[in-house]
Amino acid sequence: MPRGDKSFYTDKQKRQAEHIEAGYREQGVSKQEAEERAWLTVNKKDHGGKKSGSGRKDHH
Repeated sequence: MPRGDKSFYTDKQKRQAEHIEAGYREQGVSKQEAEERAWLTVNKKDHGGKKSGSGRKDHH
């Protein structure tokens, strides 16, 4: 997966990142920094991008 590719994230994860990014922007953080922090937060919470669905297997 190329760096910056968000195709493996669910719509919910993308909305969460946008919301988190907006919060950082309100605090005066630059757009790039806010976006990076937002995706780090989503990755930490959900362990990376995931497609949901019946065919998905967890390998934990």
